[in-house]
Amino acid sequence: MELKGKAWQVALVAGLLISSAAAIAAVAQAAGTNDPELVKAALSERLPKTEITAIDCEKIEGVCEVQARQNLFYIDHGARYLIIGRVYDMETKQDLTAARLLEMNPDMLVGGGGSQSEGDDASQQARAAAPGNPSGNDGQIDPAALAALPKSGAVVMGRGAKTLTVFSDFRCGYCKRLHETLATLNVKVVERPISVLGTRPISEAVICAPDKRRAVEQAYDGGAITSGAKCDTSGLDANEAFARKHGFNGTPVIVREDGAVVHGYRPREFLESWLEGSAS
Repeated sequence: MELKGKAWQVALVAGLLISSAAAIAAVAQAAGTNDPELVKAALSERLPKTEITAIDCEKIEGVCEVQARQNLFYIDHGARYLIIGRVYDMETKQDLTAARLLEMNPDMLVGGGGSQSEGDDASQQARAAAPGNPSGNDGQIDPAALAALPKSGAVVMGRGAKTLTVFSDFRCGYCKRLHETLATLNVKVVERPISVLGTRPISEAVICAPDKRRAVEQAYDGGAITSGAKCDTSGLDANEAFARKHGFNGTPVIVREDGAVVHGYRPREFLESWLEGSAS
């Protein structure tokens, strides 16, 4: 009798916890709250795999700015609608998203969507060529560990004597721009999707698509992905575990054949020069 009583108590507590979590999301949505804690609780229900590091519901009227490690996106106060892109203040003529990304990490422009100005390109190139960083590299990993990642987690595009591996998120604007830039170079690109903004379902649809290259284009364009039956997506798990292990906290991350690493978007001129340093 005592055992049944304890089991009933455990079931009751579990039910209350589940109900409370659902209630938090419902209250946040109904009230349109700007309380960061309520918004974070509601958001965690919808994006359980996304690591939320900061929420600001006061800066921009009507939306909350959400920082997920080194990436930035926006949601309504009810955490129902997720907005990926740039926010411009038309009165002050300021790109609020770009300013916040630079504030978060002045040495790495990642994620956030939208386009990048020529000034951003120039500043990144200048930092890469600075005296303290003559190679332009942001780090180094074991190329053998990279080569050991399963082929099932990658989409191979382009042709060339040299290869670049790119860890990307299909809703990252800088990833899209890098993808378009690399398509103009004579290089083999191994794209390895990782989910930074809750985009795992998109990555799975691409990996399982009968025409993966076409699916990549569809994913970056934000359209429907022509997918096939469910398939083995453990390669995506390997990508994300590899990214965590090596501190790839944002996207894109570019890795050369010899293990040299660059974080963030780089313009064509830099990439052409940087490729020449690759092991043949």
